[in-house]
Amino acid sequence: MSVAFRREDDDEHLEPKFELPIPVGPNLVTARGLQMIKDRVAKLQADVAAITDETALKIAKRDLRYWNTRQSTAELPPVPSGAKVEFGTRVTFLLNGTEKSLAIVGDDEADPARALVSFSAPIGRALIGLEPGDYADFAGREDAIEILTIEPLTPS
Repeated sequence: MSVAFRREDDDEHLEPKFELPIPVGPNLVTARGLQMIKDRVAKLQADVAAITDETALKIAKRDLRYWNTRQSTAELPPVPSGAKVEFGTRVTFLLNGTEKSLAIVGDDEADPARALVSFSAPIGRALIGLEPGDYADFAGREDAIEILTIEPLTPS
């Protein structure tokens, strides 16, 4: 019999479901980021216990696996001194002459709209290790960055 006449299961036409991708590299977190992860795990555990819809339950369980992994691999690095740009610092700098300020945080805590940038983002990598008064190249421009001030993040 031709394949055209056979009844196929509707599931054959659904998009495959994948696990959420885990960022490559260490899972550095700030104290705030670690608390965010713990809160997310607690909420998802409560959601999984309450959800009755099979599709929603699969999604919640997938999300819970991701956040459980992020919680179990989280690393709190030492508190930075503020002498140079490190993970867990807020840095104010000139980027092509325009003043910017951002905090260097973990991948899951990053929120560029709130000036929270991942340590693995291009601008984060460009800033780490610099000290006040240092210049650095960025995006193909020589001396595009000038570091103004650095301060350790305060847990909130």
